[in-house]
Amino acid sequence: MRLSNASLARLPGHIRRPGYDRARVTSGIVHLGIGAFHRAHQAVVIDDLLASGATDWGIIGASLRSSDTYDALAPQDCLYAVAVRSGAGTEHRIIGSVLQTEVAKRNPAQLIARMADPATRIVSLTITEKGYCHTPQTGDLNADHPDIVHDLANPDAPRSAPGFLVAALARRRAADIAPFTVLSCDNLSANGHTVKRILTQFAHLRSPELGKWIADHVACPSTMVDRIVPETTDADRAAVSSELGMTDAWPVISEPFTQWIVEDNFPAGRPDFARAGVQLVTDVTPFEHMKLRLLNASHSALAYLGYLAGHETIAAAMTDDRFAAFAHGVMQESAVTLSMPEGTDLAGYSASLLERFANPALRHRTWQIAMDGSQKLPQRLLGTMQDRLRQGLPIDTHALAVAGWMRYVTASDENGQPIDVRDPLAAELATIARNAGPVADRLAPALLDVRSIFGEFGTEPGLRDAVTRALAQLYELGARRAVKAWLPA
Repeated sequence: MRLSNASLARLPGHIRRPGYDRARVTSGIVHLGIGAFHRAHQAVVIDDLLASGATDWGIIGASLRSSDTYDALAPQDCLYAVAVRSGAGTEHRIIGSVLQTEVAKRNPAQLIARMADPATRIVSLTITEKGYCHTPQTGDLNADHPDIVHDLANPDAPRSAPGFLVAALARRRAADIAPFTVLSCDNLSANGHTVKRILTQFAHLRSPELGKWIADHVACPSTMVDRIVPETTDADRAAVSSELGMTDAWPVISEPFTQWIVEDNFPAGRPDFARAGVQLVTDVTPFEHMKLRLLNASHSALAYLGYLAGHETIAAAMTDDRFAAFAHGVMQESAVTLSMPEGTDLAGYSASLLERFANPALRHRTWQIAMDGSQKLPQRLLGTMQDRLRQGLPIDTHALAVAGWMRYVTASDENGQPIDVRDPLAAELATIARNAGPVADRLAPALLDVRSIFGEFGTEPGLRDAVTRALAQLYELGARRAVKAWLPA
């Protein structure tokens, strides 16, 4: 038996399920990038709000490329389970806020029409850093990106998220319909400002008038999102289905902690987010920097160095006191660059992160977190390094994390085994590594010269010296011993 509207009543009594009539719910949100994170985070918030009486904020979810989510959820009436795991056990909950799913590439016109519908007041995004088709170091649109080139030539059959957003906004403008709010929920620096800049630049390439209209009228509030959501495995699917007593082809696994901080700027209207625990603020920036520089930076550091040391998961890496201390060191080195509102407990936040990383019930793979590093490094690591160098402070901890990334993208681990590097620049990085060879004095400068990642900062002598030293140490000692050698005396 498959999870569906018809089978909900047959679930075991302890399984929480939608406490509202899904047939009465209409859509107000289109979400691009309906992967595991959205389904364990924003969709759960909306599910809470629907349970509290809202009826017009259901979600239409779209995958830009892969049909996996659609194929799994469509036969289930888009129902799925969230399994919240901690050392105390696992709690299961069925989410009903996703009303329909679509695959953008199968019918782009249908998705554009959904977004252009006046009922759609928010289009939200979890498309990962690479989905914005931008240059991470500058935050500007990459006009030479193949998808952007395609979308400018085929505005009614786009491939990229900017292409779909601008196509739908152009249609609303032509029909004199107020624009929807664009709500980025990705780990981008100043994600609202960044997506606004990207959309305006893309629209200007289509039409200067359209670009100006988007610049003047489209709201793009910034957000900070936080919940650890590992990749769902076959074993996870089997365990969840066993607990439900029926098949769920696409559950999501998560931790108990969840946080969502949102700039309150929604001219077209919004759900009563605060009722579901969302923190509405006038400026997200300090909270966003806190997460990127404490959580995401240490997560990436653990991912690269932990993978090289043979740790399959973050929790496994955290069982090694050396790696746990290193993650804490990343946080400490980052914390002095932050300017937080009065009363913010950075030490307490860092301690909670270490506890979350060590959650033995979450199998968050280092390989998964290591994906798309070329897009993540600027926000997670490089900004802190720039700030510390300006302040005359050392950057040894972050330099070892960057060196870990460099060693990782050579696509060969410490035992000579291949690494499956998933990154938009994987081919370019592999060519650089092959030409430089496993020699720190050649490899580090060559990678630091990749402008789309490091920009002008790549020429900074302090950066080049620190990263080259750290990479040489990695080659000489290996990741485990290099992390041990890093430990303060």
